[in-house]
Amino acid sequence: MDIKALADNLGLEEDEYLELAELLVDTGMVDLSNMESAVKAGDSDAAAQAAHSIKGASGNLGIMDIYELAKAVESELRNNNLAGIDIQLKGIREKLESLEKLVKG
Repeated sequence: MDIKALADNLGLEEDEYLELAELLVDTGMVDLSNMESAVKAGDSDAAAQAAHSIKGASGNLGIMDIYELAKAVESELRNNNLAGIDIQLKGIREKLESLEKLVKG
């Protein structure tokens, strides 16, 4: 991931971008935990809202791999399709953890 290019695309300095990316990691992990709990409870609406939050934040930062995963999860949840969603949630977690290593060192 080219942090400088992503920062430049948003008109930010790298350190500013890294702060926003760190915020995405922190809030994204909370949203992901909420999504997992909602899925276990069978609440696809609440889970879809959490996916939407991750999708929006990652899209705004240009982190398209997380955006695409969250978009797909949100779509499945909006259609009340919980089958196999755990695998997709694991994918989001892995991407957020990779981003965390990048931004937090």
